Amino acid sequence: MPFADPSKMYPLTTADGDPLETTVFLRPAIQHSRMSVGDYTYASAHSAPDDWAFHLAPYLYDFSPERLIIGRFCQIADGVTFITASANHRYDGFSSYPFMIFSGADRATSPSMPAPGPDTIVGHDVWLGQGVRVMPGVRIGNGVIIAAGSVVTADVPDYAVVGGNPARVLRMRFAADTIARLLDIAWWDWDIARIAAHEAAIVGADLPALEAARP
Repeated sequence: MPFADPSKMYPLTTADGDPLETTVFLRPAIQHSRMSVGDYTYASAHSAPDDWAFHLAPYLYDFSPERLIIGRFCQIADGVTFITASANHRYDGFSSYPFMIFSGADRATSPSMPAPGPDTIVGHDVWLGQGVRVMPGVRIGNGVIIAAGSVVTADVPDYAVVGGNPARVLRMRFAADTIARLLDIAWWDWDIARIAAHEAAIVGADLPALEAARP
């Protein structure tokens, strides 16, 4: 059986054969000029939203200077929210009040307009658990697992398991030399037929087999 087509929004069907609308491949589900998602990354929600981009990143606007970039094969559970930089207020002075919103002034020149913030970047094969919040400008490495309910306020290294508020590294999934070898293999860049053929090595712990399978 061929692997699900990443260009189709609904990769799963119900027992009746209807599209399962609560789980989507995000790349075809999202049309947003400031958001990009890699193939096979999916998101799930208990109730399917009308707008998946808004559901995941409600403060990312078409005019936002920052971007949200998510890699391939990521797994995004219900309730995950990316708080991108356009949600920020100035907090370097006496007041954080956003006067420019209510004054009718030009936002670009208003003193209360914060400076543009950084992009938020999620690597490949990242699992974000239920209710995770990712704060502006965070960079999440490849192979990261983020525990449910965590608030990610700082960069996360490759293959870390993080949890809490603020999220901290609970442990590394593998030893440093294994992580380096996995990053060199970069299985997420392989074609899907090769990935599917070597599923056991990818989800298991057979590093020699994975290295031997590399194209």
